[in-house]
Amino acid sequence: MSPKHLIALACGLALATVLVVGVVQLASSKSPTETPPAQRLTPAQMQARLAGSPAPLAALHAQADQLPGGGAGALKARLAALKGWPVVLDKWASWCQQCRAEWGIFQRAATNLGREVAFVGLDSGDTSRAKPLEFLRSFPVSYPSYFDPSTQIGVEVSDSTLVPATIFYNRRGERSYIRQGGYPSVATLEREVRRHAMAG
Repeated sequence: MSPKHLIALACGLALATVLVVGVVQLASSKSPTETPPAQRLTPAQMQARLAGSPAPLAALHAQADQLPGGGAGALKARLAALKGWPVVLDKWASWCQQCRAEWGIFQRAATNLGREVAFVGLDSGDTSRAKPLEFLRSFPVSYPSYFDPSTQIGVEVSDSTLVPATIFYNRRGERSYIRQGGYPSVATLEREVRRHAMAG
C-alpha cells in the first residue's frame, strides 16, 4: 500500500473515531429534567415570602395555580390592571418538557421578585384543563396561568406558537422583549426581568 493510501486510511479511521465518540456522548447526554421535589418551594414558603405584597400583586398570589378562562379579553384586562408594574408572562404547556424543566426557575424567580414584579402564566396549547391542573398541583407557583387551548392568545402575545416563551412588559404596559426558549438558571431569568421589565 502506498504512503498516500496509508495516510488516507489513517485519516478515515480518525474521522470514524471522532464520529463514534460524538454519537456516544450525544446518546448519553441527559435531557432537561424537572426540579427535584426536595428543591421546590412549598405554597407555605412562597406565601410567607410574598406576604404584604402590594394589592395588584397580592391579587395574583391569591390566584396561585388557578387556570382562569375568558380568552384574550381576560388576559388583556389583567395586563391593563397591572399597568405601572413590571410584568413577566410565562407561556407554557404541560406537555412541553422544556417548560417543565424550567418551572423551578420560574417558581424561585417569582418568589424572589414577586413583591415588585407581576408574574402571570399562559397555558397555551393544552386542549383540556386536566393535565395542566394536575401539573400545577404537583408543582405549585405563586401566580395564575390563563388557559389558552387554541394557542390564539399565545400567538398574539409572542408572535409564535412555540413554547416555552417569556414575554416582558415594562411599567407603561408595553411589550418590551420576547424570549423564545427556556432559561438555564434563576440568575439568568432575574437578570432579564431587571433589564427588560423593571428598567422600563
